[in-house]
Amino acid sequence: MHKRVLILGVAVDNILIDDGIAAVARFIAEGGPHHVVTVNPEFVMEARRNSAFRRVLAAADLATPDGVGLLLAAHWCRTPLRGRVTGVALTERISAEAARRGWSLFLLGAAPGVAERAAAALQRTNPALRIVGCYAGSPHPADEPAIRERILAARPDVLLVAYGHPAQDLWIARNQPILRVPVAIGVGGTFDELAGVVPRPPAVIERLGLKWLYRLIIQPWRWRRIMTAAPIFLWTVFREGCAFDALHTE
Repeated sequence: MHKRVLILGVAVDNILIDDGIAAVARFIAEGGPHHVVTVNPEFVMEARRNSAFRRVLAAADLATPDGVGLLLAAHWCRTPLRGRVTGVALTERISAEAARRGWSLFLLGAAPGVAERAAAALQRTNPALRIVGCYAGSPHPADEPAIRERILAARPDVLLVAYGHPAQDLWIARNQPILRVPVAIGVGGTFDELAGVVPRPPAVIERLGLKWLYRLIIQPWRWRRIMTAAPIFLWTVFREGCAFDALHTE
């Protein structure tokens, strides 16, 4: 059993990366469809004003804590999270497990060519990794039939979708009833980092929880998003609080 923390009404599972991998393995063994969301402060703030996104997050089979702001908020409310499970870390660990267990991956999203570069990076680390498809596509509903055809033909065990929030998780929620992929995960900017399109922060920056500051320095045009994900989010949590809800797992 582990706990589920409610932060501003958005549920986050109190797990570590090993718990996340165990859940993914269980989902694959069960068969599809399952939806994993990697919740960060921007997700929480978006869910406050976007009811459709809020419902998708609430219905997710697993919600990992992605973002140091969530840890700070939960600690402030005396309901501490055990650690972070980011989209990048989850993707890298799933790829390692996939190479070992024979799972197949499909990478969808990001700019043209980026998914292929991300796939190549993952396969350099895990030569036995089986990637059955890479496609940029678009989150626009008009493009969904053609994308579904590709994925249905490839029959992946894990579908990684990098359209950014909320588009990627709304896309998964619309299409999983047809695709029925065992595990579909919205991974945000993960492909960009793996492909080297966006520089990865030094390990010490990650450990200190200062990735937001690193991003602000190298991508100053994102200051509005970073402000939402850091001070505005924390101020809102301090003002409104959060709560615990029990979640039973095997």
